[in-house]
Amino acid sequence: MNEKFPEHFLFGGAIAANQVEGAYLTDGKGLSTSDIQPYGVLGEVVDRAEADITNIKDIAIDFYHRYPQDIALFAEMGFTCLRLSIAWTRIFPNGDDEVPNEEGLAYYDALFDELARHNIQPLVTLSHYEMPYALVKNYGGWAGREVIGFFEKYARTVFARYQHKVKLWLTFNEINVSLHAPLTGVGLSGTPTQNEVYQAIHHQLVASSKAVRACHDMIPDAKIGNMLLGAMLYPLTCDPQDVMQTHIQNHEWLFFGDVQARGYYPGYMARFFVDNGITLNITDDDLSSLKETVDFISFSYYMTGCVSTDEEEKEKASGNMLNMIANPYLQSSQWGWQIDPIGLRYILNVLYDRYQKPLFIVENGLGARDTLDDNGDINDDYRINYLNDHLVQVAEAIKDGVDMMGYTSWGPIDLVSASTAQMSKRYGFIYVDRDDNGNGTLERRKKKSFNWYKEVISTRGANLK
Repeated sequence: MNEKFPEHFLFGGAIAANQVEGAYLTDGKGLSTSDIQPYGVLGEVVDRAEADITNIKDIAIDFYHRYPQDIALFAEMGFTCLRLSIAWTRIFPNGDDEVPNEEGLAYYDALFDELARHNIQPLVTLSHYEMPYALVKNYGGWAGREVIGFFEKYARTVFARYQHKVKLWLTFNEINVSLHAPLTGVGLSGTPTQNEVYQAIHHQLVASSKAVRACHDMIPDAKIGNMLLGAMLYPLTCDPQDVMQTHIQNHEWLFFGDVQARGYYPGYMARFFVDNGITLNITDDDLSSLKETVDFISFSYYMTGCVSTDEEEKEKASGNMLNMIANPYLQSSQWGWQIDPIGLRYILNVLYDRYQKPLFIVENGLGARDTLDDNGDINDDYRINYLNDHLVQVAEAIKDGVDMMGYTSWGPIDLVSASTAQMSKRYGFIYVDRDDNGNGTLERRKKKSFNWYKEVISTRGANLK
């Protein structure tokens, strides 16, 4: 059998609390920033205390109550890893609470125990596109330096509670998304200035490093990583100006990895801050904290884009909150996200060459409109083809010498889209009967890709073409 992935390679899927759990005020949970974004990350913000708005995420796919059934399906596929997030507001409903919410802690105890029964290792994100809304109202989100301490307290609380159950951790999901969606990323309301955004980002980077230090101290046999939105850009032409501009724009997202993996601000950011009139409040203690670096690099990968210095209007390709110049050599998904499997091998090589730390692909998948045929089956060959082509490139990167920890596909079960709050944008191997208006039975149904992914895992990629 031609196995393409080593025995230690973890296979599974990735979900986020605010996109699957529902139960948005159950068992003492507080309001999060996700709860006030009923139309998705880029949509209108609604104060739930002042407006009676139904948020599809209030119920989502009801994973909060149905997780044993869903985990059993993941186990049937052969998952060895499930990436999930803890809802910060289940542990500290207001963010600055004196004591944690025991009901929230107990919920994740039960969830991790269920995973353990199926020999599925949890990979836990501390903050995945949500934070306590009370911290936004009372402290200005991550603009408030006090939030660093609140996050560290939260991190230490869950490390202490789950130290024997969770050995793989991530700090912030797609930390660089703050540049494009500051409310989601750093809890900044309205239209913040560039200086305000980068100051909030700095506070978050310090908090991330303090969480890394806490994990190293409290769970020495655990590993903790960062999580980047992999936004690799190509020059549209070989014009040296395009090549240089691409290099500069790639620095916008690589900066986050550079700080978290190297422990200091890179020189190119000093120039960026000067050129843009940005002055940050950075203390000596901050610089000392940043020296505590992550053990591995994790990232999402969905698409690539192009850069051009030519001022003529170019065709755009939008996806995952990014708006880039389209690549004329690539096809696009139904949502306009360009499909570039070779780009995954490229970014893996770039990140490994840059950091020399193990890499973990913690999001990759195809959002598409799935339809049931006359027999009630979902023949999602388009998803199979997409994932096949990307996993083939992961195997190629391993041959290139890239140290890989694993691969968790985004949305192994249909969930609510972060960017658009739609159910119709489906990623899963498991279909959930719910539509964009919240109608449906929430019944789970296996798609054709379910058995295909099961074979990928059981053969360690030997069935890939």
